[in-house]
Amino acid sequence: MFDVQINKLTKKFEDNVAVNGIDFKINSGEFFSILGPSGCGKTTTLRMIAGFVMPTAGEIFIGNNDITFQAPEKRNIGFVFQNYAIFPHMNVFENISFGLKMRNIDQKQINEKVKIALEQVNLIGYETRYQRELSGGEQQRVALARVLVTEPQILLLDEPLSALDKKLREEMKIWIKELQKKLKITTVYVTHDQSEALTMSDRIAIMNKGNISQIGTPDDIYEKPQNTFVADFIGTSNFINLKLINSSSGKSKVSFSDIEFEIDGDFNDNFKCILRPEHLFINPTNKSELVSVNARIKIISYQGSLIKYIVEVNEQTLTAEFSNSMNLNRLKEGDNVTVGFNPNSLVIIKD
Repeated sequence: MFDVQINKLTKKFEDNVAVNGIDFKINSGEFFSILGPSGCGKTTTLRMIAGFVMPTAGEIFIGNNDITFQAPEKRNIGFVFQNYAIFPHMNVFENISFGLKMRNIDQKQINEKVKIALEQVNLIGYETRYQRELSGGEQQRVALARVLVTEPQILLLDEPLSALDKKLREEMKIWIKELQKKLKITTVYVTHDQSEALTMSDRIAIMNKGNISQIGTPDDIYEKPQNTFVADFIGTSNFINLKLINSSSGKSKVSFSDIEFEIDGDFNDNFKCILRPEHLFINPTNKSELVSVNARIKIISYQGSLIKYIVEVNEQTLTAEFSNSMNLNRLKEGDNVTVGFNPNSLVIIKD
């Protein structure tokens, strides 16, 4: 069952095509993220679903209802803005109850609904506080409660963590995901932060220049990127320069730094090869399954739980990442090492 269905959705601003005929479906209760760089069309897409921006062409369905040109207040959609949009002259209770009062709900029901919303976002006891008395995370929870109290069918969030510091962002993305799972509310989440999307989402749509480059689970997006944009945008990718020797019968013989090996698939010269940093090993002990070549360590970057090694192989620069618990702390910049990878870890892209 689909809660949201987008068909050939397009938005043009004069000669600029912000969204270019995109299609996707969102399942009931799903946490669906739209991820991409600034200016890719993700926020415009979200605002078209909300009804704040009217599409140039295409259709938007909520369930079986065509809401493409329906007024925002009739869509039963909750929208959490990037800046939270909390009213500074109202306290927490007044902010959360505002939408209910606009619907002429009686005060007894308002009190009951606001209490439930406050419990959902862990803000019982904060009713009389004002915006100036709230932390960034508390303001975000008030903004969520103000939306949830109206019991929307769909929840839309537009980069809600961008104003928070890194530690609070990490805490809040887990909290939002847990709340969404508990409430089972269909959620569309827009972000430019790949970590947020990978951590929180059931599925992700990657947008680029108004188009959708790939839709899939976080695992699929990371492990099986379908094009170079997705591979380069999500995580860190080593683009390995392979030389094609021959190709036939579902196998291709290639070489890397004069080491020959086989990969699955028939290819011509128009392919790119990607290796994630965690699949590149330094001084591997078991080389039997690996393609191993000589390299030199250019840079060692300490990143807390991870250590990143930038190595040079025949003037090609590659990145390897290891847990800090790995016994590689004796290595130093300038060391000559052996690096290796399993050919099965390579991702081949035909762009």
